[in-house]
Amino acid sequence: MNEKVRVLGEQVLSNNWGLVKKTTIELKRRNGEWQRQERETYDRGDGAGVLLYNRAQRTVILTRQFRFPVFAHGEPGWLIEVVAGKLDGDHPVTTAKKEAEEESGYRVHDVELVMSAYMSPGSVTEKLSLFLAEYDADSKVSAGGGLEDEGEDIEVLELGIDAALDMIASGEIADAKTIMLLQHVRLKRIL
Repeated sequence: MNEKVRVLGEQVLSNNWGLVKKTTIELKRRNGEWQRQERETYDRGDGAGVLLYNRAQRTVILTRQFRFPVFAHGEPGWLIEVVAGKLDGDHPVTTAKKEAEEESGYRVHDVELVMSAYMSPGSVTEKLSLFLAEYDADSKVSAGGGLEDEGEDIEVLELGIDAALDMIASGEIADAKTIMLLQHVRLKRIL
């Protein structure tokens, strides 16, 4: 474990869609003193996201769906994002492929890991594995849209890479995983 952190106790605050805990710790500061702190964490499991791209057409597949926390923050609630989902015990590659087909309607075979990152480490334990996968017209196997029994009602968007990057600058794309993957594609000159 970590010799600079002592866990003194945990309290489950909620265990519905995710697990919310309050944990009391002692943290050894740089000056050698121990400081008692309370922290809340939200654990909903790890996830995977994948940006589908078409090199020849210079396009990407993104989705638009309602996100209640965004709505609760005072915005309309609709976010444009890469395809993503919870691991639910699966390997990140398996999840990336499954979610690509469920949400976008595209079946992808080769996915490339770009990075794994924490999106909001101040309180959320989730770590996302982020991938790229190429698609073409033959990859389309359904309309996509997500799973109704999971509450998904997803709009599939095919955008040119320049338009997608402009949407970051305008604030139309405000999702961290999506911004990271789009910028990766530009920085690495993939599109």
